[in-house]
Amino acid sequence: MCACPPIESSNLGNCSVTDLTTFVEGLPKAELHLHIEGSLEPEQMFAFARRNAIDIPFASVEEVRAAYSFSNLQDFLDIYYQGANVLRTQEDFHDLALAYFVRAAADNVVHAEIFFDPQTHTARGIPFAVVADGLLGAMAEAETRYGLTSRLILCFLRHLDEEDAFATLKAAEPWFDRIAGVGLDSSEVGHPPEKFARVFAAAGDAGLLRVAHAGEEGPPAYIWEALDLLKIDRLDHGNRALEDPLLVTRLTREAMTLTVCPLSNVRLCVVEDMDHHPMGRMLELGLRATVNSDDPAYFGGYVNDNFRALAATGKLDRHDFVTLARNSFLGSFLPDAEIAKHLATVAAYVADCG
Repeated sequence: MCACPPIESSNLGNCSVTDLTTFVEGLPKAELHLHIEGSLEPEQMFAFARRNAIDIPFASVEEVRAAYSFSNLQDFLDIYYQGANVLRTQEDFHDLALAYFVRAAADNVVHAEIFFDPQTHTARGIPFAVVADGLLGAMAEAETRYGLTSRLILCFLRHLDEEDAFATLKAAEPWFDRIAGVGLDSSEVGHPPEKFARVFAAAGDAGLLRVAHAGEEGPPAYIWEALDLLKIDRLDHGNRALEDPLLVTRLTREAMTLTVCPLSNVRLCVVEDMDHHPMGRMLELGLRATVNSDDPAYFGGYVNDNFRALAATGKLDRHDFVTLARNSFLGSFLPDAEIAKHLATVAAYVADCG
């Protein structure tokens, strides 16, 4: 049952921020844009460094947190890759992922589709199997413990070349039955989607779904390329689509899901502040936007932190948040029957709240 007091349906948009916050925290939801390496908390960084006898350039957890100040995507990526260096064993990847699932379950996330960056690790001599099997083990454990289902998405690093991406796809072949799709992340500007058109086509031929980061720092043209050249099934970020009315029309007509990351957008200076976040505008235009945490250890919050930040602006109402929760399931890679069950759970929750 919902903890907030009943509110007449005609007044769903008029509850206080406090009540709205309680409501959105309890909503069943899916997370579709989570970089598992980006859930590495400073405490974990130190724990894994001690476990693996690795020196790190920080004297304390506080010093790490102080370093989490970014002016753009590349500033973030520099420390992100530095932090990933402490991940060495299957146990590390298992523990990293399970810690995320514990937090996600507490936020009423019932399904998650998580990104991982194998090239970040294979370049350091870590076998693909160590990474994949560690993550898959945690995914199975999360489903057993919390009933939280998940899917795994392999991301290519766009600052590396096509040949490296093809080698990664080849290395992943034994796990194709346990990997839902491929994605594209890392430095966006200067690395257009067209660079990876052939490897995405190969992934599609292998039966993998396709997603890509586009329109975060890159221009709307990158979104067009992701749609037309990569043949994506879902768009990660996509904020800058709003600069192109024709693109917005296409995304709306095709019901293309956008995996938007509000706190990340603010921390990376994609938007000025939360009051200027375009989420409300996206919903007004009919875009299938969703709320996600991106790299929560670095950007100041997990899924419910992002929902709370949006609620605190006072610019979205209950109807909007129900739409966002529904969108998260509609945009997932779950079978229709499972999506229908989750949508029914959302409807039951809303009914219980009055």
